Amino acid sequence: MKRKQKKRGADEPEPVKLGELELLVLLSILRQRDEPFANQVRRDLRDNAGRQVSRGALYRTLERLRVKELVSWELEPSALPERGGHPMRRLALTELGVITVRHSRSVLLTFLDGLGDVLDEVEAEARA
Repeated sequence: MKRKQKKRGADEPEPVKLGELELLVLLSILRQRDEPFANQVRRDLRDNAGRQVSRGALYRTLERLRVKELVSWELEPSALPERGGHPMRRLALTELGVITVRHSRSVLLTFLDGLGDVLDEVEAEARA
């Protein structure tokens, strides 16, 4: 069954091309609705995507996403003693970030549709 791509309206911006880590970071920010902070994103990437991402790599990725206008953040004071009073960034997707994730999801669903049987066959052939 083929999925139809949702047509963009004339006023809707063009989605941005993403790398895998960039997409995972955007998805993780969406998943962390109550606590969208970098430490939670790193934990989510480790626990649910099997990706060990250093703080430096994560912050470089967040900066790329900010430059692409997909992510924004607000600084919030931290009451955590281990942060030494350094503020925390509350992360959020911009409108373009949401459009881009929605587009990526649609493309992935189109490509994944019907692959269950194909993957089973290829796996069985590889084991034979």
